[in-house]
Amino acid sequence: MSKALYPGTFDPVTLGHIDIVERALHLFDEVTIAIATSEVKTPIFTLEERIQHIQEIFKGNKRVRAIGFTGLVVDLAKEEGTNILIRGLRAVSDFEYEFQLANMNRAMSPDLESVFLTPKAKFSFLSSTLVREIASMGGELSSFVDPIVEKALKERFKL
Repeated sequence: MSKALYPGTFDPVTLGHIDIVERALHLFDEVTIAIATSEVKTPIFTLEERIQHIQEIFKGNKRVRAIGFTGLVVDLAKEEGTNILIRGLRAVSDFEYEFQLANMNRAMSPDLESVFLTPKAKFSFLSSTLVREIASMGGELSSFVDPIVEKALKERFKL
């Protein structure tokens, strides 16, 4: 059985993230969405909330699971018994950072492979940062996030 790990902060999970998971399921039997606690970023949702959002979105799909993690993704991949990382590329600007990250991960864990997937064109501009900003200003969110996340954002920003 082929397993892949899709790490990120997912704060919040967007339709672009969901699209990447759906694409990964065409290539792998199981995708584990690994949600980082992220000490560098200050998430608006707790780790537990982010896990819950993803579990609700993929409820009924036994091939997708969500877990939280701290530390290095290379260590998590070993714990999870996979050597495949899924990474999303929205634009050429993402490539340099992702390329550097993939090479650093490979330096720490030579068997670890990064698989880059691109979302549908309509999600190529979409980022969690932009979604948080739009939500904080009361903007329309339905084109960017699942209804579960839209509701949570509206509650968080008291909209």
